Amino acid sequence: MLDHFGLTVKDVEASRAFYAAALAPLGIGVVAAFEGHVGLGGGGRAQFWFSQGEQTPARLHLAFEAHSRAEVDAFYAAALAAGATDNGPPGLRPHYHPTYYGAFAIDPNGHNIEAVCRSPEP
Repeated sequence: MLDHFGLTVKDVEASRAFYAAALAPLGIGVVAAFEGHVGLGGGGRAQFWFSQGEQTPARLHLAFEAHSRAEVDAFYAAALAAGATDNGPPGLRPHYHPTYYGAFAIDPNGHNIEAVCRSPEP
């Protein structure tokens, strides 16, 4: 339902490196960048933007769609390798939905990011 979303980060270049690595397994990459702004997405369309600036104390939860459980696993490994902190390893979370398979990590800005696959695959 969303066209795009954005957030403010304390270090745009560190965030660019982190998100480019963590989201690559989901087919998401940098598609635009200019003066303190970076846009990521797929198919040449930026849907996730972040900009350099002062952060408020609020933390966000961002869930990215994965097309398979293997993509969720790869996201989690890539996010940790890129400097994230574990916030929940890949696995089923049937209390959300019977086929909800997700993984959670805290990004360098303190935001809770997730990859989720809702496919009933084993």
